[in-house]
Order: sequence, then C-alpha cells, then structure tokens
Amino acid sequence: MALTNVVLVSQIAGYFVGLILSLCIMVPMSMHVHEFRGHCLLFSGGEWQETDGQFNVQWASMAYCNYVIAIGVLLFAVCLVQIYRLSMLLYRDKDSSFFSAFLEATGCALLCALVVCAAIIVTLGFMTWCSNITDRFPSCDVAAGQDIDKKDNISTNNFYMEIGTAQFGAWGAFATCVGLAVFSTLKLCRYHQLENIRVSMYRERQRLVNESPPHPTSTPPLQARRAHAHAHHTTPQDIEEER
Repeated sequence: MALTNVVLVSQIAGYFVGLILSLCIMVPMSMHVHEFRGHCLLFSGGEWQETDGQFNVQWASMAYCNYVIAIGVLLFAVCLVQIYRLSMLLYRDKDSSFFSAFLEATGCALLCALVVCAAIIVTLGFMTWCSNITDRFPSCDVAAGQDIDKKDNISTNNFYMEIGTAQFGAWGAFATCVGLAVFSTLKLCRYHQLENIRVSMYRERQRLVNESPPHPTSTPPLQARRAHAHAHHTTPQDIEEER
C-alpha cells in the first residue's frame, strides 16, 4: 500500500473514532440537561440546608453545557463529512490537493482548540459540583439517585455516568483531533518535499542545458575540399581528377 493510501486510511479511521466520541459528548450532555430540567451542573454550587437536608443550588449559566453540546455536534458533522470525502478519494485512488490539505490541517488545529476547551469545561465544572456534593456524601457517585433538590425537581439518577461519559468523550476527542492534525501536517510536509524535488530537477536540467557545448556544424566533404583547394590555388579539375 502506498504512503498516500496509508495516510488516507489512518485519517478515515481517526474520523470514525472522532464520530463515536462526538456521540459520547453530545448524547449524555443532552440527557443531563433534560433530566436536570434545563439546568447545568457544571460550575454550579450551593449550600446544604440543615432544616430539610436539601441542596440549595445556585445554578451556573447554561452556556457551559450548551457549548459542550455544540462542540459535540460540530465534531460529529466534521467527522461525517471527512469520512465521506476521504473515502471517495481512497476509492478513486487519488489524494487531496495542497490547498485542501492546508485547509484540513488548519481545521484540525482549530478543532483541537475548541475540543480541549470543552474538555476543560467539563472537567473543572464537574469538579466544582462534586466538591459541593462531597460536603454531605463520601463521594460524588454516591449522590447519584439521591433526592437532593426537590425544589427544582431534578433527576439525579444518571448524572455521574452522563457527565463522566461526556468527560471521557471530550478528552478522547481531543487526543483524536491531535492525531488527525499530525496526519494533515504529514500531508503538507510531503507536498512541500515533492515541490522541492520538482524545483531541484528543473534547476539541474537547466544547468545541464546551459553547460552542454554546442555541436559543431559538419562541412560536407566536397565543399571542404573545394575550400581547401581555393586556399592552396588548386583548380576544381584537380579535385575531379583526385576522385
């Protein structure tokens, strides 16, 4: 298998992994928002009430959860389009142009930045929530399924698994995007190397053409002998007798 096909197959496999991980981000986060009645636990805090043992939550902005879900949707769409595009190139035994490879590398770098921001938001936001939960429970997962906020009528049955899955998907997607960015950079390096080889071959060909001596024009035998005879005052009849 040629190097081009190896890179293409590796990219397709990477985008398949990214497609699966994008589902691990947006599906659990969407389920969490639904079960928490439109609230987002990321960076949310509060105080435990001594009277009824309920958690008086000060909900953080929904922008955190919305951003994570949007990144999951964006990653899903990008992976789906790239899988189709690269599969067509592999089927036709072709490769992308330099410009498309440059756009792909730039897009992967931008996607890495967006995904790592989502991963950091999920991780730090979940840590903030769990730091408040562990004031009453020994660990954050023990609070799953407990009736801790009757006022907001939230369902805590699956929040630990849902946010944990989203966190895994976000960091896994970041690692996958880094790998895809490396493959795209390898493509650009290969294009640059081929361009340097073409330029070097052109310059070497031009150098050989300029350094090659001009071929002397051969004088026909008869004309040469007549010129020699004229130089030595020999008549044409003498030349004819020599024949």
